[in-house]
Amino acid sequence: MKKIITALLAVSLLVPSLISSAGAVTGSPSTINAGACILMEKETGTVLYEENADTQLEPASVTKVMTLLLIFEALDSGRFTLDDMVTVSAHAASMGGSQVFLEENEQMSVNDMLKAIVVSSGNDACVAMAEFIAGSEEGFVSMMNQRAQELGMVNTTFKNCTGLPAAGHVTTARDIAIMSRELILNHPAIRNYSTIWMDSLRDGAFQLANTNKLIRFYQGATGLKTGSTDSALYCLSATAERDGMELIAVILKAPTSSQRFETAKSLLDFGFANYELVDIFPSEALAPVDVTLGESSTVQPVLQASSKLLVDKSQKNSITTDVTLSDTVTAPVAEGQVLGEVTVSVDGEVRQTIPIVAATAVNRLTIPGIFKNFMYSLFSGN
Repeated sequence: MKKIITALLAVSLLVPSLISSAGAVTGSPSTINAGACILMEKETGTVLYEENADTQLEPASVTKVMTLLLIFEALDSGRFTLDDMVTVSAHAASMGGSQVFLEENEQMSVNDMLKAIVVSSGNDACVAMAEFIAGSEEGFVSMMNQRAQELGMVNTTFKNCTGLPAAGHVTTARDIAIMSRELILNHPAIRNYSTIWMDSLRDGAFQLANTNKLIRFYQGATGLKTGSTDSALYCLSATAERDGMELIAVILKAPTSSQRFETAKSLLDFGFANYELVDIFPSEALAPVDVTLGESSTVQPVLQASSKLLVDKSQKNSITTDVTLSDTVTAPVAEGQVLGEVTVSVDGEVRQTIPIVAATAVNRLTIPGIFKNFMYSLFSGN
């Protein structure tokens, strides 16, 4: 038998602090000057706005988001450390375009290579790291394409790890948002580099300045990567966070550098003005569930995981929850065993279902244990 508890959801509402778009909710961003764009919320992956998001275009150096994702995945898996030294090959040193002028056989730490890639978009540093991880740039590019497929980036083909012009090197605004989300969601240490405004390499001899001007001029900017070539025009994957909500704005084929940044700001402003993330939890503590034939008489139910819900600000007072929870459960009970669920609705429409699970395991009583409990009950008068 189950009991149904319906209550208003107690949530912690986040009210973003806005610079340029405080006020009434608007239907779309104010300024879009790009061949394609998309706005995505990081936590849920919800797309808030898009134009031509699945049109294949050249990404230029925004390609490096995937390069960085593979670097951080290898780094976080323990394959190497930030202090490990990378030796530069002749091929890496020969890269054109944006570079930090690495020389053949020069050695630089992984930490400094990441600075060179993220802050200055160094093509030479990208290739050096690709060779360090995969043995060759070609092998690394194969890894990039495999990872893209794993992430569902169905309209992407990488031909190099830098974004330098190459026939067939294409992606989409949606696919860039997907890989950008994967990077910032699961590898938050990227912020240690993507939020740098100015720094240096080689003991101060080589100065770095971030190509992403939003880092200095947009409130809450956290990254991520710029790109431009004559054919790709001006591209950007821009990330920003305000009051716990982080957004990803991708711009491809903007006519000018200033227009890509203005379009990014317009998208981000639109998102922060109109949407909020709410933390979901029951308004009252979940009561212990009785356990039959268990070494413990009850087990504590908990939400399977913390959960956030993205809502339009106009809906923030229309969130309700239905809690379905078992009255009893028979031992043995496994830790994480489902005991019920929380159904979250907005304006009466179901938006999310969160399992309620056992916080701990409860073993089944043995025959001696049952006898011991019986004797205890008999002589204690209970």
